[in-house]
Amino acid sequence: MIDAIDYQLIAAVQAGLPIAARPYAAIAEQLAIAEQDVIERLARLKTQGLIKRWGVVVKHRQLGYRANAMIVMDVPDDRVARVGALISQQACVNLCYQRPRQGEIWPYSLYCMIHGKTRDVVLEQWAELRHACNLCEYPFEVLFSRRCFKQRGALYAHPNGNGAVPSIAGESRTEEIKNKQSFGMHFA
Repeated sequence: MIDAIDYQLIAAVQAGLPIAARPYAAIAEQLAIAEQDVIERLARLKTQGLIKRWGVVVKHRQLGYRANAMIVMDVPDDRVARVGALISQQACVNLCYQRPRQGEIWPYSLYCMIHGKTRDVVLEQWAELRHACNLCEYPFEVLFSRRCFKQRGALYAHPNGNGAVPSIAGESRTEEIKNKQSFGMHFA
């Protein structure tokens, strides 16, 4: 069951945790509840599936990573879960997920993101990844970013328009591996 404090808590964390030695304590003070209550509520919301993913948005360009490539692959549907799980375990992969193909114009089903300081580094990482994960048989494209867009997590709207609440309706149509997103399987 979700209550008014849960709505306030989700609204407080969806834009990011405060930069503080104890971010949960700062949120607790804002909501006039105990720090441990914040931690327990967030864990419960995650367990209930109301918070889908808890992660970090890294501003990679500020850290000197200037090359950013999305690798798109045409992996047969019966292999996507296995291949995606394998790829997501590689240190160079920041993100790996499945999306539906768009016919012949866009036949790709599995996506992964690699960041590097240079394009050459990213291409070397991709070559190593292809070999390590036995991906050589799958058609692919390496798509380098030309510009950086604003990075943030999901935003949720309260059913009555006030505050924030996770969306339960419209869940993913694909089987959950570790995390579900509305666009398909997400490999953690």
